[in-house]
Amino acid sequence: LSDIVHHKTKGNPLFFSRLMSSLITEGLLQFRLSCRRWVWDEESIQSRKIPDDVAEFFTHAIGMLSPDHLNALCTLSCFGASIEISVIKILEEGLELQLQKSFDEAVSEG
Repeated sequence: LSDIVHHKTKGNPLFFSRLMSSLITEGLLQFRLSCRRWVWDEESIQSRKIPDDVAEFFTHAIGMLSPDHLNALCTLSCFGASIEISVIKILEEGLELQLQKSFDEAVSEG
């Protein structure tokens, strides 16, 4: 597993953590309580189409978000890397959206 993951991520720690999370989410990597260890199917992981670069991987991950989450991310991204909570509140009232809740949910989903 380590060879496959290292080859796919080229050692990028952010890509590594996202890839491992996706393998768990998709059931390709599981912790088995009965034997108290992680188990995986190398053949399934190798044959699975895993993007070879970080940008492609994140593009796919963003595409998997719900329309509400995407809308919140698109709206908030117009303000750059940071935005005051007071501005979010004004936007939520004016646009009748739950930006903060959708953004928080998108962040928690990875």
